[in-house]
Amino acid sequence: MALFVAGLILFIGLHLMRVLAPGLRENLIARFGKTVFQAVHGILSIVFLALLAYGFGEARQETDILYVPPVFTAHITLLLMLFAAIIFASGLMPAGYIKTYTKFPVTLSVKIWAFAHLLANGETVQVILFAAFLAWAVVLRISYKRRVASGDIALPVYKSWIWDIAALVIGAAFYLAMFKGLHEWLIGVPVLVM
Repeated sequence: MALFVAGLILFIGLHLMRVLAPGLRENLIARFGKTVFQAVHGILSIVFLALLAYGFGEARQETDILYVPPVFTAHITLLLMLFAAIIFASGLMPAGYIKTYTKFPVTLSVKIWAFAHLLANGETVQVILFAAFLAWAVVLRISYKRRVASGDIALPVYKSWIWDIAALVIGAAFYLAMFKGLHEWLIGVPVLVM
């Protein structure tokens, strides 16, 4: 459990740098350059994510069930994950209606992903993981809203509806791949446990 908690704190902490230590990112960029900062940030992200994943696997063997979700919540989770996949895809491309309307689609998709998984999973370590990511995404959304108000970042500007079609196709294809076995291959658990 210690490795899992350490990985979770390090990964989320690294991605809350602007919120937890305002100015630290800019100071590091000024000192080492943007390229070095981004490279180190990327490497640390991968290392901390690997630590989190390994620790999660170990912690699953140590923790108990916190609650048993009703069977119908699995169906709600499946539907929410389709929306999460499409919204996430919209965040990775120029703005269509989806990206413009959701404002911060990647953060929104993380919130949907975490909430959906809390509906369907009651194992203690899973609850900790998904609740932490949900809280992280909420904090990020609040931070983004403040940064928009201060002029630090801008909201997405609509480009074309073609990006909505692309998000629908890519998101649905990713969702289908996860359903057909990618989730089990990556995570070790099938989407539907019979």
